[in-house]
Amino acid sequence: MRNGIHRLLCIALAAGLSGTAFGGAHAAMMTWPDLLNRPHQKPDAQIPYGSDPLQHVDLWLPPGDGPHPVVVMVHGGCWQTSVADATLMDYAAADLRSHGIAVWNIEYRGVDRPGGGYPGTFSDVAAAADALVAQASFYHLRLARVVGFGHSAGGHLALWLAVRGGIAASSSLHAQHPLPLAAVISAGGLPDLAAAMVPPGDTCGADAVQRLIGVPSAARPNVLSDTSPPEMPPFAAQQILINAADDRIAPPAFAAAYAYRAKRHGLKVATQTIADEGHVELISPGSASWSAARRTIMRALR
Repeated sequence: MRNGIHRLLCIALAAGLSGTAFGGAHAAMMTWPDLLNRPHQKPDAQIPYGSDPLQHVDLWLPPGDGPHPVVVMVHGGCWQTSVADATLMDYAAADLRSHGIAVWNIEYRGVDRPGGGYPGTFSDVAAAADALVAQASFYHLRLARVVGFGHSAGGHLALWLAVRGGIAASSSLHAQHPLPLAAVISAGGLPDLAAAMVPPGDTCGADAVQRLIGVPSAARPNVLSDTSPPEMPPFAAQQILINAADDRIAPPAFAAAYAYRAKRHGLKVATQTIADEGHVELISPGSASWSAARRTIMRALR
């Protein structure tokens, strides 16, 4: 299986499916300080969904009576709290709020924190998403059409939220009534965990992925069956993968390989590549990449 994923990624790169990820104008890419040194806005509320300090949601609430359309947002950081936390998404969340969209920005325990890894990281993200149902009335949030959005490793987790309804009852991650997502948008995502463990897709390192998916056992021989979207049952939510052409962390070939695999199973995955930008631009208001992501979010919410 891993050799097959490696081959798909290499084919995607060689065939030019990655756009200009490894060529083109090579304009100066944004760095994390370029984003993080900007003036910083605050969410309107912080809502716990568990007892750990990392088990909370930051709610960004537009003015007005509502009901407000809502995006469930998941940050990346290679599934590691030491790399990134939910505040990384504050700039994108504030921008969506200014456009009349509520943002349910999820914090969770990474694989490098007690209780994180398998199943804790997934259980946290699931519990945070499901907590939206209990809070929707109080905060005047519209549940008729909820959209998921994730960046980098959060792109994988957002896709996982959309597909988890098909997880077998034998899994500790099974949920009877998960929050339904009408669409899910992965920006610079790592959608396929098998690909994320082998070159050229091992951006985050195999160790982080292995801690995320857990150890095989007699009861759970395939550790990707409840953790990696392409290994899970097909799901109905609209899937849109947005990438930046010069992204060295999650090049468009990742999305191309995922979409190719989905097509072979009769599923349609929309992909979009933005020229001359990188990984940071995907969540940086003012960039072409984030503008495309915001437009896609707004269309998906209609």
